[in-house]
Amino acid sequence: MVSPFNIDEIFPDSADGSTQLPRRQSGSSPQGLAVTLLADYTIQGRTWLPSAALVALLAESGVNTAGARTAISRLARRGVLEISRQGRHSFYRLTQPAADNLARGARRIAAFVGQAESWDGWWTLVAFSLPQEASAERRALRGQLRWLGYAPLYDGLWLSPHNLGRTPRAKLSAIALGATTVFRARHVEIEAVTNRVPIDAWDTAAVVRQYDSFIRRWDALLPGVQSGDVTAVAAVRARTEVMDAYRRFPIVDPLLPIELMPAGWPRRDARAVFVAVYDGLAEPAEEHVRAVAHRYATGPQPDIRAHRVDQLGDLWADCGNPHRAAALEEMNQ
Repeated sequence: MVSPFNIDEIFPDSADGSTQLPRRQSGSSPQGLAVTLLADYTIQGRTWLPSAALVALLAESGVNTAGARTAISRLARRGVLEISRQGRHSFYRLTQPAADNLARGARRIAAFVGQAESWDGWWTLVAFSLPQEASAERRALRGQLRWLGYAPLYDGLWLSPHNLGRTPRAKLSAIALGATTVFRARHVEIEAVTNRVPIDAWDTAAVVRQYDSFIRRWDALLPGVQSGDVTAVAAVRARTEVMDAYRRFPIVDPLLPIELMPAGWPRRDARAVFVAVYDGLAEPAEEHVRAVAHRYATGPQPDIRAHRVDQLGDLWADCGNPHRAAALEEMNQ
């Protein structure tokens, strides 16, 4: 499945610019694979992983040794990974800002349920105007708005069906550029051939195609998952790929009001398939990643844990952030 949004829009860079997560490419890039592997098995304690183990795991996904080492080095330069050396051996883990961003993304996936909450019929609108020469700022603003679940009804008018809580309000204040106005409104139907309704900001037909493609791709694997016939190596690769695909749906379909959706909206079915694959392969994947990590460990054995979908919302509390309690309270607003 090809996403219309790149990874920078899904996991924006940290506010201080210290972390730049890998850009989305066609398929899974070596950097993206490395980040997903570390997030899936080490984020809860920001565990150090031997570089040789990470290279070996990437090799199982088709990344050669040179490509794996290059990807790891670039992630370290971009502030996504930090390094620790013990003699001739190197160990890597996610930096705190990278872990924070990934945990926020995991929390959003956890909250992305099969049925939207009841909707009051009000829309939140963001109107902005930027000088023509401010193209970079315009791209950044659009990316951040997509991250917050907004879509463009017109070029400078973005909207969301959700109320503007404290955290979204703060984020919009931080990214507001040029002339920006935020307001709440209800849609009024008019008798006009060119009348455009708010839900037209999202290409619902394209979203359905992406859901259907996802379901077809991963539903075919379920018999093997249920029978235990998926090998450990294939389990790690499948969990990485299914997460890489599914984590884009909260952006493509940010819990749009179900009453506005076409009949048979496949959000619930896609989530059921995702949970069945991701959770169903957690045990063999964890055992394999642990075995590879232990093979290259020179000291204490790395703490490898494969979280399940129902644990995604708790990753923020487990990834070592000293201010997590206050941050969690803010994120819940």
